[in-house]
Amino acid sequence: MSHAGSKLTIDTATVMYGVFGDPIAHSKSPLMLNRAFAEKGLNAAYAAFHIKPGTLRDAVNGIRALGFRGVNVTIPHKLEVMDYLDHVDEHALAIGAVNTIVNRDGKLTGYNTDGIGYVRSLKEEAHFAPKGKTVVLVGAGGAAKGIGYALIQEGVKKLIIANRTPDKAYDLAKDLQAWTETEGIPLTEIGSYLEDSELVVHTTRVGMHPHIHDIPFSPQHIHNQLLVSDIVYNPLDTRLLSEARLRGAKTHGGLGMFVYQGAYAFEYWTGLAAPVEAMREAVEASFAANNP
Repeated sequence: MSHAGSKLTIDTATVMYGVFGDPIAHSKSPLMLNRAFAEKGLNAAYAAFHIKPGTLRDAVNGIRALGFRGVNVTIPHKLEVMDYLDHVDEHALAIGAVNTIVNRDGKLTGYNTDGIGYVRSLKEEAHFAPKGKTVVLVGAGGAAKGIGYALIQEGVKKLIIANRTPDKAYDLAKDLQAWTETEGIPLTEIGSYLEDSELVVHTTRVGMHPHIHDIPFSPQHIHNQLLVSDIVYNPLDTRLLSEARLRGAKTHGGLGMFVYQGAYAFEYWTGLAAPVEAMREAVEASFAANNP
């Protein structure tokens, strides 16, 4: 049974979900997840909640008290939220961040679907198999760590972390070196490393709307054997990706990571296969409506 295209009706049997963040007004998650519930004919609803600093513990207790089945967690709460859960999945623990909470009879378990969402998108959309490859990560924040860890699970040969503040790159390389060969470098030295790499993943907010003309590094070192991947998905086509195509490189945009992290959350919550194409369509349609 599918309610695709039908209006969401909330009644006493509706199962509630949401996303916690600060800010949250820009989130596309409600559009995407409500479309997923409708596609699968589920009596469920998903809303955005603006959770200000200092109120996160109360909000998490509210999941239990109100019987929400699940919640996504976004910036800036992904780290702090771990303190208030009953259990944290080992991968989320290794990454040090939670973006998905599942409520099983009042017991809250935290997961991280960002990295695995990224890898699923990389394999299914870019047809790239990370095993045995050398990868450059641009950035050294939470997204870089989640993606780096997920790529390690896939068996990458070497991870190079390039960051504007070199100390952060060195620290992240140290964090991940238990599992694979890693190296931290200043972003200014990225050129020579790109020559011997098969994939470069940009994990910062550079080039994100409204700063769409910004680019994280000089594109002159991009070669045609390189896959250039950008996790920014607003705009869908960043300046980095268009510069990469001019140089004959294959490209991979950030929308897939967003869609698949949501798909994994949906699957953890419902036990059903996520309607990925419908979820992607819902997000793309909202961009089209904003940029007629």
